Amino acid sequence: MSWDWQVFLNDDGSGRTYLQWMFDAWGWTLAVAGASWLVAMLVGALVGTARTLPNSPWLVRLANAWVELFRNIPLLVQIFIWYFVVPKIFPPMKDLPAFVLVVFALGFFTSARIAEQVRAGVQALPRGQRYAGMAMGFTTAQTYRYVILPMALRIIIPPLTSESMNLLKNSSVAFAVSISELTMFAMQAQEETSRGIEIYLAVTALYAVSAFAVNRIMALVEKKLQIPGLVLAGATGGGH
Repeated sequence: MSWDWQVFLNDDGSGRTYLQWMFDAWGWTLAVAGASWLVAMLVGALVGTARTLPNSPWLVRLANAWVELFRNIPLLVQIFIWYFVVPKIFPPMKDLPAFVLVVFALGFFTSARIAEQVRAGVQALPRGQRYAGMAMGFTTAQTYRYVILPMALRIIIPPLTSESMNLLKNSSVAFAVSISELTMFAMQAQEETSRGIEIYLAVTALYAVSAFAVNRIMALVEKKLQIPGLVLAGATGGGH
C-alpha cells in the first residue's frame, strides 16, 4: 500500500486545492455545529426548565411532548422533514438556505436531550434552594433565574460536554442536503481522487481535533464555574 499525501495539493477543478476545500468544509462543519449548539442550548434550557415547574401541569405536558417527539425520531429523518416537508407546509421557508434548515433540525433534536439534562440538574438540587428563593420573596420566575438555573446549569456541564461532542459528530448528517461539510468533502474527494485512505484519515483527524477542542473548552468552563461544597439531592436522598 502506497501513500500519496500530495493529493491534497492537487487542483480540485475549481481553482483551489483539495487541502483548501477540506478546510472550507471544516469551517462549514464548525458553523453547523456551533449554530445548532446555540439553538439547542436556548431551547433545551427553556424546555428543561418547563418540565420542572411546580404549578404548570399543562406546560410540563407540552415540554414532555417536545422531548419525546424530537428524541424519538431519527436525526436523518428530521433533516429530511425540515428540508423537504416543512417548506411545503410553510411556503415562506422555501427561501431559507439549507444551512438554516439543518441548524433547526439538529438544534431541536439536541434540545430534547439537553432539556432532559436540565430537568435532571434542577431536580438534583436540594429542595432548600427553591425554598430559599421563596423565603426571599422571589417569584417562581425569579427563583429559577437567580437561584436554581445558575446552579443547575453548572452541575450538568459534564453530560453537556458529551452532548456537545455528539452534536459536532452529528453535524455530518448535513451532507444529506448538500451542505459541503467534512463528510461530503470526504465522499466527493474520494470519488474524484481514488485516494480514500488519505482523504478519510485527514477528515477523521479534523473531527478528532474538533471534538478534543470541545472537550477541553468545556473542561475549562466546568473548572471555572464549579460550585464548591455543593451536595446534590441524589447524594443525600433528597429531591423536589
